[in-house]
Amino acid sequence: MPVRVAAAWSWRLLVVAAGVGVLGYLLSTVTVVVVPVLLAGLLAGLLFPLTKWARSHRVPAGVAAGATVLGLVGVVVGLLVLAGQQIVVGFAELSGSVVVGAGQLLDRWQDTPLNFGTADLEDWVTDFGATVQDNSQALLDGALSFGATAGHLLTGILILLFTLLFFLADGERIWLFVVRLFPVEARRAVNGAGRHGWEALVQYARAQGLVAAIDAVGIGTGAALLGVPLALPIGILVFLGSFIPIVGAVATGAVAVLVALVANGTTNALLMLGVVILVQQLEGNVLQPLILGKAVSLHPLAVFLAVATGSILYGIAGALFAVPALAFANTVVRYLIDGAWRTDEQIATQPYYYPWEIRRHARGHEVTHEQLLAQLERFHRARTLDRRRARARGEDRGAER
Repeated sequence: MPVRVAAAWSWRLLVVAAGVGVLGYLLSTVTVVVVPVLLAGLLAGLLFPLTKWARSHRVPAGVAAGATVLGLVGVVVGLLVLAGQQIVVGFAELSGSVVVGAGQLLDRWQDTPLNFGTADLEDWVTDFGATVQDNSQALLDGALSFGATAGHLLTGILILLFTLLFFLADGERIWLFVVRLFPVEARRAVNGAGRHGWEALVQYARAQGLVAAIDAVGIGTGAALLGVPLALPIGILVFLGSFIPIVGAVATGAVAVLVALVANGTTNALLMLGVVILVQQLEGNVLQPLILGKAVSLHPLAVFLAVATGSILYGIAGALFAVPALAFANTVVRYLIDGAWRTDEQIATQPYYYPWEIRRHARGHEVTHEQLLAQLERFHRARTLDRRRARARGEDRGAER
């Protein structure tokens, strides 16, 4: 009997693994579409509270979502403009430091057994120019390939913004449409598992965003106080890199130390290294357990292996989405194994609408009487749950005091 059970589970696991492998291969061929859609999902989780707040003040969902997306675009463009100005000024400062440092290095090398001086450097530059001329066709092909990549990047940005707009405006209706594609007997389990997985994903994105912002402010402020050029671009780079757990923080911190070394010398670089280590120790020993530990229950080894596997299979995109995907899968599997959907009262079969939206739908005869009652029940149940959570948070704060 145990042998039969093991055999039955073995072939099922093999089928699931084969399906996952085929799905991964198919997704890897359309990364220009898949990556922007996944990014839109993470951003929707971060930005949905703004859209929800606007809807609670009688702003139509489409207008609220559009304003949120435009606000995001404005913030990103503003940061890029500020960072661009800092880069122009910073590189002007760095260029002088690089020239002086290179001259000092050449003088030191010329007095060593290597006997490498200015004349040798000029020979290297001449040889490099000849190599460029000999490989001009390959460089032209590379430039054309870069142009195609830039086109893909622009396409990805448009897909990201368009998808984000609909996720914010109509995300729950889209999800309920997907649920209805499953057999009737499986819909409740799929609906509950998907919603809990989404909550885990959103909590992870928000917690990681908060940790990334603290890292960026800490390291960026430290760089500015130490007089390191490109302090703002370094802060933005740290913020983006911190979304890749473990690896991103180390890499961006190394960039900050390298800039300090080139611009201000060894002492300043050591001070910058101290700032980076202090901020990352604060993140690893305080922020990660307090913020991320409550959002996603994943062991650090699982996080490290997920990032390593994702980066090997899909590069930067794999490293970025590995931990969110693992958190989503962990929550969904636990929910299904426990059979929690059988007693889960929070599973909704109607989108979340505010009373003024429900009345508008009723006037337009867009829904049935049963759907109206279900939408009103969903609103009141969600309000009651929010009040309970707020009361529980207040009691927790009181107990801590």
